Amino acid sequence: MEFNTAGLISLQDALDKMRAHTPAKTVQDVETVPLATAAGRITAAPVCSPVFVPPFDNSAMDGYAVRCADVHQGAVLPVAGKAFAGAPFYGEWPAKSCIRIMTGAPVPNGADAVIMQEQAEVSEAGVSFTTDVVKGQNIRLIGDDIQQGDSVLAQGVRLGAAELPLLASLGVEQVQVFKPLKVAIFSTGDELQPVGTPLQEGQIYDTNRFAVHLMLKQIGCTVLDLGIIRDDPQALHQAFQQANDFADLVISSGGVSVGEADYTKKMLDELGEVGFWKLAIKPGKPFAFGKLKKAWFCGLPGNPVSAALTFYQLVQPFIAGLSGHTAWSLPPRLKAKATTPFSKSPGRLDFQRGIFTTNANGELEVCTTGHQGSHVFSSFSQANCFVVLESERGRVTAGEMVDVEPFNALLRG
Repeated sequence: MEFNTAGLISLQDALDKMRAHTPAKTVQDVETVPLATAAGRITAAPVCSPVFVPPFDNSAMDGYAVRCADVHQGAVLPVAGKAFAGAPFYGEWPAKSCIRIMTGAPVPNGADAVIMQEQAEVSEAGVSFTTDVVKGQNIRLIGDDIQQGDSVLAQGVRLGAAELPLLASLGVEQVQVFKPLKVAIFSTGDELQPVGTPLQEGQIYDTNRFAVHLMLKQIGCTVLDLGIIRDDPQALHQAFQQANDFADLVISSGGVSVGEADYTKKMLDELGEVGFWKLAIKPGKPFAFGKLKKAWFCGLPGNPVSAALTFYQLVQPFIAGLSGHTAWSLPPRLKAKATTPFSKSPGRLDFQRGIFTTNANGELEVCTTGHQGSHVFSSFSQANCFVVLESERGRVTAGEMVDVEPFNALLRG
């Protein structure tokens, strides 16, 4: 594998490099699970229907099943029987009569139309109709929705509330899916303390690992949390080895900038290969990507906003690729009018947190959440989008058009 680590690279170049090194899935990555436990899993093969849908010709309306030849102006047809969903009509059906039928009921043999009850007049003699009849009207034919053997889901589809009921309606009991991705995570830094531990002077809570763990579980990964690794080369070396033995992907937080105590990049140089580690984006410049002996590696910046942004923009699509989720994509970017200024200097692609709304004229507008420092994680709880400002762009004034990227469920679930 060859990497070029010289200088800052663009977000698109980084995504292209990561996508180019995404390995193909193999049969060893596949398992078969019951439908009831398949939520959130990714299909490992196309799913074909074992049945026709609907499985028989049935009525689309409450009304009367008829033979079109028997229906003409002034005709009165006696009711020869009834057909209900789950209780078909099996009796003898004399000529010049009709069958009372309910929505979803099997259409009796010989019937070639169903007339809705609103177009029928009932008397003691039988039923007359107030409309002309067209052959095939109000009949849902066998296989009209899905033919037996049709592919209903492609490989690489995430199974959710739209897909699983579809499979259940076909009587599918089990589905082939890719095994969950195994991800090992840890944070580095002597200043970090776990959430719930009293802070001493100079200490901060380990927000990044907490957030990453939550997002990985939401994506459906199996997570090994190695905790906080102190700024010690031996401890970091041991953590990398343990993570590499367990995981398909290792994610660390902190230690990828240029400080004297930032050992993560040095360790990656020793134990694997560095793909790139400087991005032309803001926030999130010190993001590392590479390969250990077995596992892939993503090193997030230490600042909380930078870590969340790089996870969202880079790690999230990489995990989708590793998981076999071929249908995955971020929400499309939209044009919106800025209602507040946005501070920016030319040089790097900038992702600022914003709040977009629709005004009374149906136009999209967006405002800033305020201070955009890479330590201000509270801005994510207020925002519903990234305001994406081009690298060459400077300060944005109110009234200018900008690109907004709505958050997906990872940040606004």
